[in-house]
Amino acid sequence: MRRHDFITLLGGASAWPFAAHAQQPMPVIGFLSSSSPDLWASRLRAFHEGLSETGFVEGKNVAIEYRWANDQYDRLPALATELVRRQVAVIAVPASTPGALAAKAATTMIPIVFYVGSDPVAVGLVASLARPGANVTGVTSLGVELGAKRLELLHELVPTATIIALLVNPANRVLAEIETRELLTVARRFGLTLHVLHASTDRDIDNAFSTLAQLRGGRARDRPR
Repeated sequence: MRRHDFITLLGGASAWPFAAHAQQPMPVIGFLSSSSPDLWASRLRAFHEGLSETGFVEGKNVAIEYRWANDQYDRLPALATELVRRQVAVIAVPASTPGALAAKAATTMIPIVFYVGSDPVAVGLVASLARPGANVTGVTSLGVELGAKRLELLHELVPTATIIALLVNPANRVLAEIETRELLTVARRFGLTLHVLHASTDRDIDNAFSTLAQLRGGRARDRPR
């Protein structure tokens, strides 16, 4: 399966070749998200618009099986397995590194298309950016890896600030570890004190900001992903 076909299914730039599943009355896309439907309303509209631009309309000539983890990351492996058992034609995993990893662990046969903010090579999703290999490919913004550069920029803009707070979601263990490690390295280089605050729920976020005020950190650098 060509890498271009993988990526354009998620972006909606070209049609997905569903010929391999022609025996089904209607091709089925598996949609795996670590979030919840209410938070994804606008993005789902964009997803459907992208599909319609290539001639696929949900309920008309394509079906979509949705699986939502509702921010309970430990549910992702079971949800991915459900999609594999459903024998979907492809699994789309938008904006979730843990979801993409769960899908990869669940199947070596069904194509998986991801969008992540981390380095897919570093987290073990693909062999390389140029040649992903196997049945997994997608797009990355490398947002997590840019965290260190953002901290450098913040230090340049506010050189008098010596106490910085980083807000991470411990439930998203892979990204939390990578981002914490990289920002701690930069903080030590510039002689900054970096306080890592953990939050997985709305209440956790409120508590983190209360702690932040006590630390005189000014603001948290990021919200959980």
